[in-house]
Amino acid sequence: MMSKAIPVKNLTFLVVDDQELALYATINVLKPQYPNAEIIEAHTAQEALNLIVNNLPDLAIVDLSMPETVGESARTDAGIQLLRTLIEKYRSLNIVVQSAYPRSLIRLKPLISSHEGGFTVADKSLSMKEMLTKVDWALNGVIYTPKEMRVVIEVKPEWLEMLELAFNKGLQDKEIAKQMQIAERTVRHYWKNVQDVLEVYPNEGQNLRIQTEIRAREEGLID
Repeated sequence: MMSKAIPVKNLTFLVVDDQELALYATINVLKPQYPNAEIIEAHTAQEALNLIVNNLPDLAIVDLSMPETVGESARTDAGIQLLRTLIEKYRSLNIVVQSAYPRSLIRLKPLISSHEGGFTVADKSLSMKEMLTKVDWALNGVIYTPKEMRVVIEVKPEWLEMLELAFNKGLQDKEIAKQMQIAERTVRHYWKNVQDVLEVYPNEGQNLRIQTEIRAREEGLID
């Protein structure tokens, strides 16, 4: 069963792909699931940036290989630079990257880890249901990156402190933020990153925090 469309304000999606068939396919997957969403499209990195400035979309679905401007050839480095700009300038923008070869995203790993919006990667070979799941995750602030970007469990000291306060002290996010002397939204950001490295993602019928605790204990991050 596909995830339910988010029933809040009318959403605006930007889909960026220089291949007309791929662009058409992505848009037609989105329309039935988000019938009230405004969907705008771009074919180049420069066009995408112009549209984002003028429309401030809720979600950008971006092909990793694209031309910089009209008339140029599609290049992965153009897509990487576009993503770098989006992450740095629009910190709360939710992003889905479409690519059959996402390995080059490793160049953006530090930026992705600090991004405040959702960030997911969808292989172009995914089924419609799986693609929509990645969109849903991004809209809900999830960070999901390819396995090759998560070969080794890398956990920062502040994440460990948060896990200790949450699962061994039983504190909620507001009190965790107070104890750590940080903003509550920073605590939520830490959760996203911990869940990414532990490969814990939303799953119908499961409690995300409980699954995070189970995985954290399995990995020895908390006693």
